[in-house]
Amino acid sequence: MTWLITGGAGYIGAHVARAMAEAGESVAVYDDISNGVSGRLPPDIPLFEGDVLDRAALDRALDELNVTGVVHLAAKKQVGQSVEEPLRYYRENLHGLTVLLEAVTAAGVKNFVFSSSAAVYGTPDVELVTESTPCLPLSPYGETKLAGEWLVRATGRAHGMATACLRYFNVAGAARPELSDTGVFNVIPMFFEKITEGDTPLIFGDDYPTPDGTCVRDYIHVEDLAEAHLAAARRLSAQQGAGDLTVNIGSGEGVSVRELADLVAEVTGHQGPSAKVMPRRAGDPARVVASGELAAKELGWSPRQDVRSMVTSAWEGWCLRRPEALRG
Repeated sequence: MTWLITGGAGYIGAHVARAMAEAGESVAVYDDISNGVSGRLPPDIPLFEGDVLDRAALDRALDELNVTGVVHLAAKKQVGQSVEEPLRYYRENLHGLTVLLEAVTAAGVKNFVFSSSAAVYGTPDVELVTESTPCLPLSPYGETKLAGEWLVRATGRAHGMATACLRYFNVAGAARPELSDTGVFNVIPMFFEKITEGDTPLIFGDDYPTPDGTCVRDYIHVEDLAEAHLAAARRLSAQQGAGDLTVNIGSGEGVSVRELADLVAEVTGHQGPSAKVMPRRAGDPARVVASGELAAKELGWSPRQDVRSMVTSAWEGWCLRRPEALRG
């Protein structure tokens, strides 16, 4: 069985591709290299360059690589950008998924793992977010992920394809420095950027109903996330038939932004204040933490790494790309 990983040269995708290959799965990657980096992949993983909107290229890849399962990670993922460019996000995330599903069903692919997001929940007012928590996305990005889940499940039922939708929480860390995230769109690299520039990291709001007044979030190490994809792929392969599964992929532990800022200061050796408090941002919920019960039950998976390992490994990757950070 060969698994095709779309977006497999990206930050998360490269970790997934490596984890599955190292576990003995036959893996190939399909990526347009718009954000991916081919050098993240070992030479024994085939890379087919193409866009998920290109049906002819998808057909060639599925045929030439003899694909029997797909892990779909290729997507645009910046929440703020999606608000500014909703048409682009719906075209690339949702129409791209439609084209891909048309190709995989025509090719007789029987297993499909979809990269979803905790953004489908919006601002849930619960202690732990379960898979039955109402989905009320606040951005076009979150909307495309929720609609993508609907489309994947409906296609699976109609065509006898087993599907799994994995709702990621906040992904961080790296298996090795050269695989680290190159973007500066999430809180940990944002903190690193401020420190590298000799500035103080920012916290938005310290008057939330949480233990220290700052927002609480659930962080998942990218290596653990990659193992969750492997577990989902193997679960679908083993069940030998249609069926759908939707699970949260998080740590189940809440970390406040203040705690994270203090940890970043400790790991990086930042000598100034760990953070400066700014006014709240609109739409930020006080607490978003996953329940991992269903993932443990259905996939036999649970995270193994803590937030310190995420920050430490992310900092090593940051310093590899930005050596001036070490001189700061």
